[in-house]
Amino acid sequence: MRILITGSSGQIGTNLALALLDRGDRVEGIDIRPNPWTARIPTHLIDLVKADPADLPPGPYDVVVHLAAHAKVFELVEHPDRAMENIRMCFTALDYCRRRRVPFVFGSSREVYGDIRRHVTEEGQADFVVAESPYSASKIAGEALVYSYHECYELPYLVFRFSNVYGRYDDDIERLERVVPLFIRRIAAGEPITVFGKDKVLDFTYIDDCVAGVLLGIDALVSGRVMNQTINLAFGQGNTLMDLVNIIALAVGREPKATYRPARPGEVTRYVADITKARQLLGYDPQTPLTAGLPKAIAWQRAQGRLR
Repeated sequence: MRILITGSSGQIGTNLALALLDRGDRVEGIDIRPNPWTARIPTHLIDLVKADPADLPPGPYDVVVHLAAHAKVFELVEHPDRAMENIRMCFTALDYCRRRRVPFVFGSSREVYGDIRRHVTEEGQADFVVAESPYSASKIAGEALVYSYHECYELPYLVFRFSNVYGRYDDDIERLERVVPLFIRRIAAGEPITVFGKDKVLDFTYIDDCVAGVLLGIDALVSGRVMNQTINLAFGQGNTLMDLVNIIALAVGREPKATYRPARPGEVTRYVADITKARQLLGYDPQTPLTAGLPKAIAWQRAQGRLR
């Protein structure tokens, strides 16, 4: 199988590309920058915001996995123009697939559900009337484009709604400071942290579970067994940010120096995924609760020499 991955230098893109290469698939990536972790992924340096679909590599490909995006929610509150760039990147990749009749996998987000006060996360229940943030609006718009391309051009697709993916290759601080590696690094160093939303409940997904689900989806889409579906990919269990802090502190043997503040504008304060559909359609079976995943993430950072 030959796969093109946009955003191939990001966390999910890097792990997915390496998993595909390890099983013998041919992989090419598109990103605005070289991969900071590995030279194994052949990467085309292309800015999808400025590119025309005709500028993308010719392939041929069996599937395109579109992961490229500005992914920090509060960053897009501060810089809403980056939400428009997310939409443009999605259009460029999607229209490339329309022109070449290539199935499309879209990396969406649990942010499309907004702030779940009803505790409903079944895929058909996302509320597209009120977006919580420019980031969530960009993912809603991306999904809408995907659905419209299927309706108008019969383009086969899968949409995956990811949730707080963490683990290997998620600590690229120069590009994007994610909460899990940030807390790991600062707690291990005895430095203070600020927790925005003490009682937030989120569904943290270890990277290996996320990649396993995407691999199942790619195989099912290319074979024609599962097509034109929107699927939650997460662990299916909620943890508070206090849980996150305490598990990290226990694993690194440090007392956390935490200051708690209210959640920031645009941030979701509760999300626990319903993963029934992923289980039924793909045989998805996540194996890594937060109590097991965080020690793995800490061990990886230690092996990289990133913890003092």
